[in-house]
Amino acid sequence: MSTVKNTSEKTEKMEKKEKTVVRGLEDIVAAETGVSYVDGVNGALYYAGYNVHDLAGRTSYEETIHLLWYGELPNRIELADFRSRLVSEMRLPSQVIRMIELAPPNSHPMAVLRSIVSALGMFDPDVENNTLEANQRKAVRLTAQIPTIIADLHRVRTHQPVLSPDPHLGFAPNFLYMFRGSLPDQEETEAIDLCMMLHADHGLNASTFAARVTASTKSDMHAAITSAIATLKGPLHGGANQRVMEMLNRIDDVDEVKAYIEGMLDEKKRIMGFGHRVYKTEDPRAKHLRNISESLCHRANQGHLYEISHRIEQVVRKAKGIYPNVDFYSATVQHALGIPKEYFTTVFAASRISGWIAHILEQYADNRLIRPTSKYTGQYGRTFVPIEKR
Repeated sequence: MSTVKNTSEKTEKMEKKEKTVVRGLEDIVAAETGVSYVDGVNGALYYAGYNVHDLAGRTSYEETIHLLWYGELPNRIELADFRSRLVSEMRLPSQVIRMIELAPPNSHPMAVLRSIVSALGMFDPDVENNTLEANQRKAVRLTAQIPTIIADLHRVRTHQPVLSPDPHLGFAPNFLYMFRGSLPDQEETEAIDLCMMLHADHGLNASTFAARVTASTKSDMHAAITSAIATLKGPLHGGANQRVMEMLNRIDDVDEVKAYIEGMLDEKKRIMGFGHRVYKTEDPRAKHLRNISESLCHRANQGHLYEISHRIEQVVRKAKGIYPNVDFYSATVQHALGIPKEYFTTVFAASRISGWIAHILEQYADNRLIRPTSKYTGQYGRTFVPIEKR
């Protein structure tokens, strides 16, 4: 008994001495990447070396995907070919559409998306082939299919026929067309392209880390993307944009904002869409989303939503000194484009898959199983009691 006790005491001392817990893994470097860089001090975001401010409004979402996957922006011929491949894969197996139809009507779209992406792995001819060529084929298919899942789910739930992609449209506007059933005009096309481009990647965030952990086990790409979607579903990650819209809907007039926000702060409630773990200044994506939110809301006769949003930003900045993040203005952008709030996070997923895949490919290329340790806080050397004496 004394030997067991001494061993337990030594183990306990070693655990306490050697292991330091960093809650939330803040500032822990867990991977090397060339995909993107979040400069929290200066409020900058880089995609494969390009400042996102230099890309915003000047590149399409397809160009951004190409940049993240291959490290370079495409030329005109490469872009046309890449766009054609993406649009041509924007279809689902009939069995998968049937699964969407069978989903309970009250299930959250993110839950359906998570399940359908996992199911798609059973239909992909390359699912168990982990060569680079096979993974690049799966990357195109998965990136193309996720917007279609979202669009088809919405069409099924609103009792409208599902639509095939229009080969004359780009990838992002095709999603909007298949979702709403109406062709987006130039301003809407530019808005959805910009919105998806700004959500494409953001360093080693929670969902990207989840994808890399799954990929590090040499599991298939569908499994890694399913892990990422499940992580993005959480309200502290991708789910915040829906809650931003729910907050805006509870405020009837801009004059009510100050009292409403101060009441939330007095009750220690979190203001969704504000603050960020990394940025110490304004989220660079919020600047662009703010501009298109103002334009789209006013043209959609929803100007009051932008005004309320802008007033909330001013009140929170003054009271807490924190800035809006990507979720805050993306809520009103998507609303003005005709996307219901319960689909906001799925659109985030349809955008972020480009970054997830870039990180998955990077993980596969130089893999080591991600297996951190933990600090044990339980007991040692407990005496076993047989079941008849418990």
